[in-house]
Amino acid sequence: MSQLLVFGVDSPQTAEKVLDLASDLAKQQLLELADAAWVERTMDGKVKLHQSVNLTAMLAGSGAVTGALWGTLIGLLFLNPLAGAAVGAGVGAGTGAISGRLTDIGVNDDLIRQIGETLEPGKAAVFFLARNATVDRVIDAIKPYNPTVIQTNLSRDSERELIEALQGQQVGATGSPQQTS
Repeated sequence: MSQLLVFGVDSPQTAEKVLDLASDLAKQQLLELADAAWVERTMDGKVKLHQSVNLTAMLAGSGAVTGALWGTLIGLLFLNPLAGAAVGAGVGAGTGAISGRLTDIGVNDDLIRQIGETLEPGKAAVFFLARNATVDRVIDAIKPYNPTVIQTNLSRDSERELIEALQGQQVGATGSPQQTS
């Protein structure tokens, strides 16, 4: 099951750095993301979403390729493959863009907007939907950005341990936090 982690950070620039860090961790096979996004609340109070994957553009491109292929094949039947390819590419791109616009996989956009509305102006939040992670290494990597845990779908105990680890505390064998030096 994927784990949703939402971290508050001090600025949009920090959010971008944390997202870049997640990409580096993924390349090192320390973090496997299903989705990632970030949201900022501008100084004038507007909420801006930033997705890591633009489904509209991605599916429009694949729709155009698929449509061109089918258009060419159908055009061959009617002895006009170039016209078939052009019409097929246009129709495919249009339907791909529409399906990309209507498809919402990963982190829900409404949740991103809702959390964005709660941020102070000038602040940002980063959203990770992680399939798998080397938790201790990921925590060590993200800790310098001073993130605060806004929301997770972790158990209460796991969420508490995450918060303590990000604050520089270590959970001992008895379960009570101990300060690290």
